[in-house]
Amino acid sequence: MKALLQRVAHAAVHVDGECIGEINRGLLVLLGVEKTDDEQLCEKLLDKVLAYRVFADEQGRMNLSLMDVEGELLVVSQFTLVADTRKGLRPSFSSAGLPEESERLYLKFIEGAQKKGVQVSSGCFGADMQVSLVNDGPVTFLLSV
Repeated sequence: MKALLQRVAHAAVHVDGECIGEINRGLLVLLGVEKTDDEQLCEKLLDKVLAYRVFADEQGRMNLSLMDVEGELLVVSQFTLVADTRKGLRPSFSSAGLPEESERLYLKFIEGAQKKGVQVSSGCFGADMQVSLVNDGPVTFLLSV
């Protein structure tokens, strides 16, 4: 399971021209699920995302987490994160999770964040989405478990 984190001042996701999710200060998380992922890995990645120190403290150092700054979370499914790009000029998606299981873990990730008190918005699993963001920094990290 992989999460591409982007620290944002604002982010939104649209489907068919309609905004279905939007946040202000927080993290945009593009989430990719692999065949071997399970609920335990999902929880582990969620804990890592929420505790990852990417926000500036009073000295301007990245010492604060999303939970510390009470930031918002926008979670968007993105199976292309788990593509194998080592060979050739076309990505292979053979390691991507099956749609049903991937959606279940995606929803589990969102539900877990909500249970921890995080303000969460999300995309629509499997939909053609347009994501816009103002990357603050820019700050971007690829996390995996």
